[in-house]
Amino acid sequence: MLTSERSLCDRVELVKGQTTAIIDEIIGSLPNSKRLTDSERRGIIARYTSVLEGNFIYWMTATAIAARSPQSQPILLDNLYDEVHDAHPHMMRKFALAANAFPTDKDFMALHDDLTRMRLFMGKLMPVRSVLAMAFFEGFIQKFMAYLADLAMELNSNELEYTDVHGVCDIEHTEGLYKVLAAELALAPSEPEEGLFEGVILLRTLIEQIMQPEYEPQAEHIAGLRNGSARLATSGARG
Repeated sequence: MLTSERSLCDRVELVKGQTTAIIDEIIGSLPNSKRLTDSERRGIIARYTSVLEGNFIYWMTATAIAARSPQSQPILLDNLYDEVHDAHPHMMRKFALAANAFPTDKDFMALHDDLTRMRLFMGKLMPVRSVLAMAFFEGFIQKFMAYLADLAMELNSNELEYTDVHGVCDIEHTEGLYKVLAAELALAPSEPEEGLFEGVILLRTLIEQIMQPEYEPQAEHIAGLRNGSARLATSGARG
């Protein structure tokens, strides 16, 4: 029994170390905020907001639904309680508006494909992979807050409640998610290493797109997506 518990702790610490290394690599590769143009600073805040405001609580809820261990639920619900009770999406929106960086349709569409992949991944409701993805995301957000605050201040904003709060509370949230990871791995000791970081990889790609989008979505592409959504809505109403 002790050997099994030791093995589980070692595995969690190994995964945590690998995840932390990925986060540190991303943070270390961020462009110097003082060398960016105001347009580039605005774009980063806007694209980040377009992902976080409408998806973080949704993804954490999906993780809570997917989790199987009785030990997991209180930790995940505490996390969600903080998000909802303290109105973190409202903090996020105030932060973006004050920096004159509220997302436009181009900001949303620059991330459309990668965001869709992440949403579909979370919809699979895979306990271990979902928890690891959110532990990674919480850990990244906590370390990203100082940089995000710098971007806002360079844009002459002093509305920093969002970055101040998440630079602190996400430390505890991240540690809590690694406890959840241990509880979920205990129920799935045969969870294969291959694919374990699926959600982490998807989130890393999304973060890289937030920082430096590979393309500027054209008006035709945006219009096509809108038309496709309209057709789906119409067919759904008829059905």
